[in-house]
Amino acid sequence: MKKVLTDPFLLSLFGMVVLAVLLPEPGRTGGFLHMEWVSSYGIAVVFFLYGLTLAPEKMRAGLMQWRLHLVVVVGTFVLFPLITLGAEKAVTPLFPPEIWAGFFYVAALPSTVSSSVAMTSMAKGNVPGALFNASLSSLIGVFATPALMAWYLSQSGAPALPLGTVILKIVLLVLLPTVIGQILHRPLVGWATRHAGLIKLMDRTVILAIVYNSFCDSVESGLWQQHDPAMLVEIAVASVVLFFVVYGLLTIPCKLMHFNREDRIAALFCGSKKSLATGVPLAGIIFGANPALGLIIVPIMIYHFLQLVIVSVIANHHGTEAANPTTQA
Repeated sequence: MKKVLTDPFLLSLFGMVVLAVLLPEPGRTGGFLHMEWVSSYGIAVVFFLYGLTLAPEKMRAGLMQWRLHLVVVVGTFVLFPLITLGAEKAVTPLFPPEIWAGFFYVAALPSTVSSSVAMTSMAKGNVPGALFNASLSSLIGVFATPALMAWYLSQSGAPALPLGTVILKIVLLVLLPTVIGQILHRPLVGWATRHAGLIKLMDRTVILAIVYNSFCDSVESGLWQQHDPAMLVEIAVASVVLFFVVYGLLTIPCKLMHFNREDRIAALFCGSKKSLATGVPLAGIIFGANPALGLIIVPIMIYHFLQLVIVSVIANHHGTEAANPTTQA
């Protein structure tokens, strides 16, 4: 818990928001820092590094566990959107349209890779299964996330999403760099291992730049002046509720399919988490220069932070339980 709350990246993430409020001019689109260039082309760097560091042999280790994969994929791309749509219809006045779009964007995103695997390992769960599922989710999300958002925006009366253009951009800036990274994995894996810290820094720097650019644009447009800051607390509460509803419902198929302890942990951790590392770069492609982008990505930023806090507590409990079998109920 302490490690999560003091994570430099998470602190930097919220630092970018504060910086955007204080100094929006340098980071806005067209500002002298030209952060939009980083937002556009840095995406390719992020996904190239993802492909470069993804070990194919570890993916293959979890390939045959189809029941586990089914639960995670359905939870990620079906259960999440259905719950979010139901909540929006039940309490529409709670949030403005941009925030509801942000919550549906959370629901449409793939699972996170690194933290899902790390937390599953901490809880002594099925690590190969978690790695395969989180990675599979990321690949499916390349097409599922923009498709779900295109459908949602068409239903909500928002301007239509140019799905063909968005998919083409995603193929060029996301899928192609990932494939190139995988092709170069074997010859460069030694270099990547030795420079893991540098790769992590590059990846996170791009994400921070995108967040700064998005919030600078929204501050410059005056968007935040139209909303009560207390809304952030409401988003946090809604995020916690969303997490536990999904987590609770995912236990049902785990029981019906008689998952063992390790598979159940992998399914619950991968199926209830969403990827900030994918969500922030994709948002720039999907929503383009929308001045509300800063608002739209707020739910995924808050959800990402809270999911780490909650799952770290759960993972620690499971890990302690596994290490001391006599304490189990």
